[in-house]
Amino acid sequence: MTLQIIADMLDVSTATVSLALRNAPVVADATRLRVQQAARELGYTYNRSAAALRTSRSDMIAVGLNDVSQPDAARILAVVEDAARDAGRTILLGTYAESLDRQERVLGMLREFRPDGMLICPASGSTAEALAHLVDAGIPVVLVQRDVDGAGFDYVGVDDGAGAELAVDHLVALGHRRIGMIGGDPMISSDRARRAGFLAAMAARGLPVDPDHLVDGYGTRETGIAGTVTILAQDDPPTAIVCVNDLVAFGAMVGLARTGKRPGIDVSIVGCGDAPEAATSAPGLTTVRTHHDAVGRRAAEVLMRRIVDPEAPPERHVFAPELVARATTAAH
Repeated sequence: MTLQIIADMLDVSTATVSLALRNAPVVADATRLRVQQAARELGYTYNRSAAALRTSRSDMIAVGLNDVSQPDAARILAVVEDAARDAGRTILLGTYAESLDRQERVLGMLREFRPDGMLICPASGSTAEALAHLVDAGIPVVLVQRDVDGAGFDYVGVDDGAGAELAVDHLVALGHRRIGMIGGDPMISSDRARRAGFLAAMAARGLPVDPDHLVDGYGTRETGIAGTVTILAQDDPPTAIVCVNDLVAFGAMVGLARTGKRPGIDVSIVGCGDAPEAATSAPGLTTVRTHHDAVGRRAAEVLMRRIVDPEAPPERHVFAPELVARATTAAH
């Protein structure tokens, strides 16, 4: 079964059939439905590989994510998938669970599918050298959420340092002076920026930071639980805790419960990300909104432009975060 057979049957051009089967918006709805119905009845299957060889385009976008279990990554993926569908493109997804070795294998596999471009949230410890094979392959790349020094790719993310400053400002305005921070991997650019923003904000307000009130760790609930129990065991524990992301903050709330304390009453907690659970948890989580939907949409837009004009200067888009006050913070 070929495009020509369908075109002859419906008395339209093969170009119209091809566009209709790819849901291109230039084809009238009535014609598109006729073509797709005929294709189903005749058992036509679109040969994407052959089309890619003919046009030097695959109409596919590869997405590489550090950890799809993280709420921000999952939300960005959903938005990018919607944008790709609207543009008549298909998503190829690969995840690598913060493993550099696995990232190399996954990105190499995605590259073999000849995607028109890639959106990447790189794994912890990624370097420009580790991503150089994508440059050599001529694949347009946009980094999202996490930057890689010296890579020279387009980047879309949030001002993570400013987000940590917003959290400190909020707590200081409530009267807190002993403030700790849980979570953060120094090999991840966003975590690094949040820790630096936290320390800078504390210093700017003349507030000391006890090293025992700083706990490193990957952004999971387990990190939040263990970090909170550790911090509260100190002789002079903080009255408030800034968490590197919302998952750590949810864990911190569990950690408080295990030590007989309550969030927003005994200890104030601030997260980062504004995951859906932040608004529905009990109590509601005070957090820094990092605009995942806007980041995902902008990243997709930038990649589409990069595919069309691969020689254009690199773009950098950084969104301003926003503090969302809920019930886990209160006056001290």
